Amino acid sequence: MMEARIRGPALIRGEARVPGDKSISHRALILGAMAKGEMEIRGLSPARDVRSTAECLRALGVELSLEKEKALVHGRGPESFSPPLKPLDCGNSGTTMRLLAGVLAGRPFESVLVGDESLSRRPMRRVVEPLSLMGAEIHARQGDFPPLRVRGGHLRGIHYRLPVASAQVKSAIMLAGLQAEGETVVEEPLPSRDHTERMLLFFGAQLERDGTRIRLVPGELRARPVAVAGDFSSAAFLLAAAAPRPGAEVLVHSVGVNPTRTGFLEVLREMGADVAVLGRDEIAGEPVADIRVRGRELRGIELGGEIVPRMIDEIPLVFVLATQAAGTTVVRGARELRVKESDRISAMAENLRRLGAEVRELPDGMEIRGPRRLRAARLLGFMDHRVVMACAVAALFAEGESVIEGAEWAEVSFPGFFSVLEGIVHDR
Repeated sequence: MMEARIRGPALIRGEARVPGDKSISHRALILGAMAKGEMEIRGLSPARDVRSTAECLRALGVELSLEKEKALVHGRGPESFSPPLKPLDCGNSGTTMRLLAGVLAGRPFESVLVGDESLSRRPMRRVVEPLSLMGAEIHARQGDFPPLRVRGGHLRGIHYRLPVASAQVKSAIMLAGLQAEGETVVEEPLPSRDHTERMLLFFGAQLERDGTRIRLVPGELRARPVAVAGDFSSAAFLLAAAAPRPGAEVLVHSVGVNPTRTGFLEVLREMGADVAVLGRDEIAGEPVADIRVRGRELRGIELGGEIVPRMIDEIPLVFVLATQAAGTTVVRGARELRVKESDRISAMAENLRRLGAEVRELPDGMEIRGPRRLRAARLLGFMDHRVVMACAVAALFAEGESVIEGAEWAEVSFPGFFSVLEGIVHDR
């Protein structure tokens, strides 16, 4: 187990770039394999999770080459996929498992999707149920947990209302719907990230969107070159490091600013940070821009409702920032955090208490009183990349040197995170 040592309080100033968006990278590889034609992907995320998706596709017979942050996919449509010779190892990636379950639901052979210890505890019933309704035969351990045994075949389109907003489940249904007989309609209770819809449209799918309702007609996809925007969820850790410190300033270049992902920027503004989105552009159907945050004294807020699905990965950072904000911050409606790579509510509460923060754990969130003068501590990574990186940001606000256990987990989504962070950290 690797450890990272971070000394605070630190002055945060500088510019940075982040790896390609992990969510978009997964989808580019999968849809490239399902499309017809050769497709180049530039700016592909080097994250371990994305490599898991690539290796699973290779095991299904997809011709795919990787070179640093570039990929070349020779798509011949889902009908060209071949039965895997062994279980498909999704590693730590819930996105890989859930999206591939949707793909494999339409293939006339049996596959087994497995994952690491952490992924093997994550709930899968939410994707098993709709895919079973479409006609696939799927078995999960105890009806809910990996491994998933998928025997696909003839699918029929369905009209499905998601009980909980989930981009992964929505995407799995659409990937199955591409191979189904008849149209598929998905309705969400709240908007979740829409990278799959955008990329399907970019590849020529017959898809219509009306608020939280998506209608998809099956059809062939056409391969096109894809450039991947910088990962907003990775950039968020750097932006958060600057937000509560007057005099701090961070500029992150070429970040995806898809509005279904950028709820965190709205929260930063509400808490009082100076946020600017500069030089907007669009690549492969996704908006991109530079993002600058200048630090200010923050204030506590109440957070919940429709914004939560648009920033679910950044909520651990809100917990951290709340320790530095004046007043009480209350986060609700984030129960989904309890079934991520770790129970992120419990994990962050444990680590923030170690740093001396005043927190109260709620069933679906947390209550934090601030501002608090944090003190260095030994922090636990819980085998969760976002917990590790959120703790690194918190350690920048604490007096003394903190030690973060399990620092290697940051590589799951942000390879080189600690080096990039070091580039914007300066001794006072």
